[in-house]
Amino acid sequence: MKLRAGITMQCGTLAALLMAFSGTSVQAETPSLPDGLTEQKIDDVVTKAQKAFDVPGIAVGVIHDGKIVFSKGYGRREDNEKSGKVDPNTLFAIGSNSKEFTATALATLVDEGKLKWTDRVIDVMPEFRVSDPWITREFRVSDLLTHHSGMGLGAGDMMLFSHSTFTRKDVLAALPYMPFTGRFRADYAYNNLLYVVAGALVEKISGQTWEHYVQTHLIDAAGLPACQSTFPVKGQTDVAAGQGSDGVLPDRATLEPVAVAPAGGVWCSVNGMNRWVQTLLNGGKTVEGRKIISLAQRDALWAPSALIPVPDSGSKTQSHFRAYGYGWFMEDFYGLKRVWHTGTISGMVSYVSMLPEKNTGLVVLTNHYANSATAAIAVTMSSLIATGKSADWVAYWQDETKKAHDKAEKEASTTGPGSPARPFIALPVSDLKDYVGLYHDSWRGDIRLSLKGKDLVMTFAKADGLAGTLSALPHDLFVAKWQNRAEDAEDDSYVQFERNTSGKVTGFHMQVVGSDFSFDAQDLHPFKVSDQ
Repeated sequence: MKLRAGITMQCGTLAALLMAFSGTSVQAETPSLPDGLTEQKIDDVVTKAQKAFDVPGIAVGVIHDGKIVFSKGYGRREDNEKSGKVDPNTLFAIGSNSKEFTATALATLVDEGKLKWTDRVIDVMPEFRVSDPWITREFRVSDLLTHHSGMGLGAGDMMLFSHSTFTRKDVLAALPYMPFTGRFRADYAYNNLLYVVAGALVEKISGQTWEHYVQTHLIDAAGLPACQSTFPVKGQTDVAAGQGSDGVLPDRATLEPVAVAPAGGVWCSVNGMNRWVQTLLNGGKTVEGRKIISLAQRDALWAPSALIPVPDSGSKTQSHFRAYGYGWFMEDFYGLKRVWHTGTISGMVSYVSMLPEKNTGLVVLTNHYANSATAAIAVTMSSLIATGKSADWVAYWQDETKKAHDKAEKEASTTGPGSPARPFIALPVSDLKDYVGLYHDSWRGDIRLSLKGKDLVMTFAKADGLAGTLSALPHDLFVAKWQNRAEDAEDDSYVQFERNTSGKVTGFHMQVVGSDFSFDAQDLHPFKVSDQ
């Protein structure tokens, strides 16, 4: 590495001498893709993945040796043949890649001396409480970011998604009612809820909303084009719409900050994300030399904090460990350190992958609701950069997707609810009236069961987009089929009602039928408060 730098200096000196003597200029070297990648190879894998997984639109970027060397859009902004084409400035929802913005926002406060990673949260934000008093006292700022709090996988997500109108203040107030299902600082479980708390902590210290702080101190300060901390609004036209989304944008006047934003609220183009990755690879400084965070804090974000099991696919990339830092995953990848994250929200998926030792990063944005396409493209390109060759990751994820689908289909047709082994039963309206009424959950708030014709319907307070029709199985067990959800029954939920000794319905608990971890129905245990 030092030898190549020395040669570059000598060539630059020679060029300067030639210019001085000849009076002619020497054209600057054109930025080039990293070894192993060509534009044709990128086009080929994107086209293959787009076809294999039926992805309407994709945007891809590459950063190498401090320069943005590739930025291109493919396909359509919406799942509609008449929609506009994706370009490098098309806004996509980046989902959980927003977590790195929240972690970086906290890092700026650490740089300013207003916060330490080891500070107790309750000392900085006295209103902070969790269900265990000892954990409340011991909870540090770093514990908000590392997914090993002891809360369960996806804990609290039903409070954050499905058009939830809960505020960050509501989330903090309800936090003591969220149960712990694992060991504090020992068991890893991915979690959005505590990133919302981290966002509230940014607000507490800075005196600004999370949206304003991230926009001004990160997005604007780093000069990220076509990137914003708030939802797009009417008048913005170059915006992608996720699969299952109606693509309708609200008026700015009616747009309210959403609680989940610190965990998944940033919208950005591939041009904006390219510049973001460029800044991080540059040690936290923009190419113009403006410091966003210090190198020490950039390295703190990328340091392993919580160990994670390596998936089966790790054997194909020679990965022996995987960990989570502050807003980032990391692993060994063909002998190199890889820093990466994915994001899924609103029918869109994003993927950022960096190989710091190669001084290279890449961005993949899609308006497809599943992660197969983004993973196939990102890992293929990362492999080519690392080794010059790659397994067929499109075929791999096609096979994995098919196996998961076939397994779910088999279970649904043999032992699943509604199958011959477990048929639904038709209850008369007179029996359904037993379940009608208002229920209250300490975490999620009010839940209402009502009759609409012959159907028993569940609706939630502060969640206009969450409602489900209940189908009966024997023994007070139902299945809630959620309306207006695009995940193909991944989050249909069992509803098991409870009765007292006199036979009166007193409450219920729930369990997800499918595999959507971000639909944490199991955390609810509402009690009936009224028959009306």
